[in-house]
Amino acid sequence: MSREAVIEALKSVKGPDGFDIVSAGTVRALQVEEGKVRFVMEIDPAQAEAYGPVQAQAEAAAGAVEGISGVSVVLTGHSNAAPPDLKPKRAAEPKGPEKIPGVARIIAVASGKGGVGKSTLSANLACALAQQGRKVGLLDADVYGPSQPRMMGVTGRPASPDGKTILPMRNHGVTMMSIGLMVNEDQAVIWRGPMLMGALQQMMMQVQWRALDVLIVDLPPGTGDVQMTLSQKAQVDGAIVVSTPQDVALLDARKGIDMFDKLNVPLLGLVENMSTHVCSNCGHEEHIFGHGGVAAEAEKLGVPLLAEVPLDLKIRLASDGGVPVVVSAPDSRQAKAYQDIAAALVARGAA
Repeated sequence: MSREAVIEALKSVKGPDGFDIVSAGTVRALQVEEGKVRFVMEIDPAQAEAYGPVQAQAEAAAGAVEGISGVSVVLTGHSNAAPPDLKPKRAAEPKGPEKIPGVARIIAVASGKGGVGKSTLSANLACALAQQGRKVGLLDADVYGPSQPRMMGVTGRPASPDGKTILPMRNHGVTMMSIGLMVNEDQAVIWRGPMLMGALQQMMMQVQWRALDVLIVDLPPGTGDVQMTLSQKAQVDGAIVVSTPQDVALLDARKGIDMFDKLNVPLLGLVENMSTHVCSNCGHEEHIFGHGGVAAEAEKLGVPLLAEVPLDLKIRLASDGGVPVVVSAPDSRQAKAYQDIAAALVARGAA
C-alpha cells in the first residue's frame, strides 16, 4: 500500500516535458522498505540541469506520504539506453576461481532435475539468513527459467549508472539479481552456451553486491554450463543439493552430488523437499513421494540432512505472492524448516 501511495504522489511531479514522471517512465526501480523509499530517475543527460528541481520535487512528494521516513533518489542518464548488455563481447580469458568483490562466502543451491523446489528453498533460505542478521545476496543463475523476481516480489529493471556496473535490487532484506529483471516475464532467453556463460560472469563480477556475508546462487537443474562456469570462475564455498524423496529424483540428485565432487565444491548437506503432506482438513500425514530416501543418501555420503521440508499450500502461495513464507509467516511450522537450515549454516560458519 505504501508503494502505491508513493507512486500516486509522484504522479503529481511533472518533468520539463510537461508529463508526470511516472507516466513518462522516468521513475525506475522504485522500492519501499521499512519506511524508506528508493528509486532511480532515468533522464536524457542533456536535461540534467533541468531535472535538478524535478528531483527535489520528487523527493518532497515521496517524503510527504504517510509512513515514509526517508527518500533516496538517483539521477541516471540512461533513459534511452538498452538494459546492460549481458552478452560477452569477447572470449573470456582462462582464469582460476576468483572471489566475487565484497562477497565473503558463496553457497550454491542445486538439484539434479527441475521441479523439486530448489528456487523456493533458495528464496526462503536467503530471507531466513537475513533474519539471522547476515548480509545476504541472492543470484538467480537459472537463466532460461528465472523465478526469483516473482518469488522475491521484485519488479523493474536494475540501473547501470556508468554503463559498466549494475545496481542490484533489494527486498525482504536480501540483495538480489536475476536475468528475469532484464527481460519481460513471458520472454524466452534463447542463448547458446558462450552467451549464457558470459551473462553469468557479468552477473557475478559486474554487479555491485557490496559487502555480503553470503551469496546464495540458485542454479538451474542438471549438470551443465552454468554449474561449471560458477565453479570454475568463482570460489564456491559449498553446495546444497535439493531432492524429493522418490527414487527417480534421487537418481538425478546423485549426478549433481557427483558433479560438485568433481568440481571440488564441498557438499554442505542435502534437503528433502516435499517430504510429507499434512491434510489441512483432517490432519492426516501422508508421504506422497515416499520418505527417507534423501536421509539415507545423506547418511551414506556422511553429510547432514539439513531439513525435511513439507509439501504445503502456504509455501506455494507465499512464493507466488512474492513474500517467502519465512517472511509472511515467520512463526509458522512451514517456515521452521528453512530457519533451521539457516541457523545450522550460521552455527557451522558456512554462512
